[in-house]
Amino acid sequence: MKNLFKIFTATAIMLATFSSCKKDLNLTPTNDITSEVAYATPAGYKQVLAKVYASFALTSGNGSGASDLGGIDAGASDFLRLYWNAQELTSDEGLCVWNDPGVYDLNYLTFTSDNIILRGLYTRSLYQITIANEFLRQSTPDKLASRNITGTDATTITAYRSEARFLRAYQYWVLMDLYGNPPFLTEANEIGVIAPEQIKRADLFKYVESELLAIEAELPVTNDYGRVTKGAADMLLSRLYLNASVYTGTAKNTEAITYASKVIAAGYSLETTYKNLFLADNDQNNTESIFTINYDGNFAQNYGGTTFLVNASINADMNPADFGVPSGGWGGIHAASTLPDMFTDAADKRAMFFGDKKDNTDIGVFADGLRVIKFRNKTQAGVTPTTVGGTYSSIDFPLFRLPEAYLNYAEAVLRGGSGGTTSQAIAYVNLLRQRAYGSTAGNVTSLTLDNVLTERAKEFYWEGYRRTDLIRFGKFTDNSYLWPYKGGIKAGRAVESYRTLFPLPSADLIANDKLTQNPGY
Repeated sequence: MKNLFKIFTATAIMLATFSSCKKDLNLTPTNDITSEVAYATPAGYKQVLAKVYASFALTSGNGSGASDLGGIDAGASDFLRLYWNAQELTSDEGLCVWNDPGVYDLNYLTFTSDNIILRGLYTRSLYQITIANEFLRQSTPDKLASRNITGTDATTITAYRSEARFLRAYQYWVLMDLYGNPPFLTEANEIGVIAPEQIKRADLFKYVESELLAIEAELPVTNDYGRVTKGAADMLLSRLYLNASVYTGTAKNTEAITYASKVIAAGYSLETTYKNLFLADNDQNNTESIFTINYDGNFAQNYGGTTFLVNASINADMNPADFGVPSGGWGGIHAASTLPDMFTDAADKRAMFFGDKKDNTDIGVFADGLRVIKFRNKTQAGVTPTTVGGTYSSIDFPLFRLPEAYLNYAEAVLRGGSGGTTSQAIAYVNLLRQRAYGSTAGNVTSLTLDNVLTERAKEFYWEGYRRTDLIRFGKFTDNSYLWPYKGGIKAGRAVESYRTLFPLPSADLIANDKLTQNPGY
């Protein structure tokens, strides 16, 4: 069992404290479990903090058939499935054959403000921000004192606040990266009274930066597996700074190097075998993953997350039992041909594909492209974990891994950042290549930015990085780089430059007249 689910299972009573997200994003209790009951004891605070974490991995507290969000199918409403679709289907790494609402608009980069997937992700992120805000609102010194929570208990709950602030900052980073200019609310906003104001992207950058810098020293160096640490804050800061020129127009490559170096020096180390990072026992002795979303086939029933990544990548013809989901296999997502094309050397063990047809000639056919079999619900010993219904996955998903620090460092050095060296950048890249090849045969002696972009694709494919990377490298919208069905045609074509930002959902624009749509939509 994943450590964090020991407290996830204790949160069922708390889930009713938060109602489903309405289109105006206001949340109100729907039963008699009020905040005064939920936060009456130190144990209650821990349970609600668990709810903040659990909202990454669950669609609701009532099983896979229910959702905290309104207006979207429950099975498609979890954070990772929504985020993965937004980051990967819009890129050169993945295509989805299902004709579900919103899917082909992402495949083709023709999305509008009515896209249900983009609306779901936007709402999910704001929902998670809202419950983090409520935790922070209820855990001030005055609130603790009013409930006679003092001494060690009060100190512990105060430490929880830094974790909640990180989780909120992460979701604001998601909104800033994808939507640019979202509504903004903190614990200072009274729920349901005034519609939230809109924040500009550059101002949101400053807010996320300030939050992470404020809590960096407060977060523990080590924590329960799946909980936030100082390393997670440093990794998000490095990512934030690496993309600063996109978010604000001003590069911060020196800062990206500084915080990548902090992560590298923090004691993390590479897993010996790449494929083991994406197996069902990847929570065991894992010194590479810095922050994960935890899943468990018995205690986190959800048709998103890694259950989606495993099942949608295979079908019945591939023998689902071999992938640890004997009753699964949905046949939905496969690689765009540009992804396997990046693996020019067969010795690179990171390439994990199935099938014999690489080219994409019919977007509606599952076998029309190589299947990605990177995520496999088996242990290193080949054992399938117990799972309800033979479908759900126990693979944890890494939001941050040590290789990102290596590659952020290398890219920031090549972009002119201070505090690093080219020789060290090459050494870090070669650490990843040595693992991939099992020897020094794939080592490089020089680096270019294009080399780094390709290395990022080979290291992080299908982990939700690609759209952001392509935008930072100026390869997302124009005709300098094409991939199958970009722009809606098989050969690919340029799309409008404004598509580097997703639109704000039309439903929220109607509900909140303080919001202005992103240009172009």
